[in-house]
Amino acid sequence: MEASPFRWTSGSCSHAGRVREVNEDACLEQPGRGLWAVADGMGGHSLGEFASRLAIRSLADLPPPRDLEQYVALAQERLQAANRRLRDEAARRDVRLIGTTIAALLVSRRECACLWAGDSRIYLYRNGRLRQLTRDHSVVEALRTRRARKADDTLHMPPSNVITRALGAEDTIAIDCETIEVLDGDVFLLCSDGLSNEVAEAAIEQALLPGNCPQASQELVELALEHGGRDNITAVVARAEDLYSPDRTMIHPVL
Repeated sequence: MEASPFRWTSGSCSHAGRVREVNEDACLEQPGRGLWAVADGMGGHSLGEFASRLAIRSLADLPPPRDLEQYVALAQERLQAANRRLRDEAARRDVRLIGTTIAALLVSRRECACLWAGDSRIYLYRNGRLRQLTRDHSVVEALRTRRARKADDTLHMPPSNVITRALGAEDTIAIDCETIEVLDGDVFLLCSDGLSNEVAEAAIEQALLPGNCPQASQELVELALEHGGRDNITAVVARAEDLYSPDRTMIHPVL
């Protein structure tokens, strides 16, 4: 893979929260390889922890790709293999489900790809505006889409933690993918629903504004804890700095 024109910095933070004893979240932070991910396990205690860590490990040693298209294909293959492993493990243990959400950000040169299944999210903070790049695979999101199509505001909303897609939930898994161009100063946030359910988007924007990734990830987790911390909480923040931007201030020696 050609060297990226961007310098990437990142930071991550994960916490079990104030209610749960076990942290079933897991995350990956590899700025040198243009790879970040968050997984939120389910299945109870060690099973959810096993699932999320399996998903993260499946991505952690991806070989260097030629381009973004190959990077995405390799990641998809690894996640499909993780899905099969989780299905086999559930059958071996005779349990209904060992599963996990996944949200991954992959970068190659001036493009990036978001891969996801479930309700872990990826946000982009660009030019003072926060935008959610992923769409939750959840019953709530499906009903919101149906409501928008029918202009019906009478639909009953189910609990927010009911998801419709996850690794390990079915024999085959559809992993959504969106690609966008990376711009100088872009800040990405990957998080589990323990953060997005507790922290408002305005507060997320304020935490991302300074561009300090380790500080932002820590601050976001602390905000979720302050608002109750009812679930495991994970935040991964990554920032792109264009080394060749014409707007970058240069120092030239005096002749």
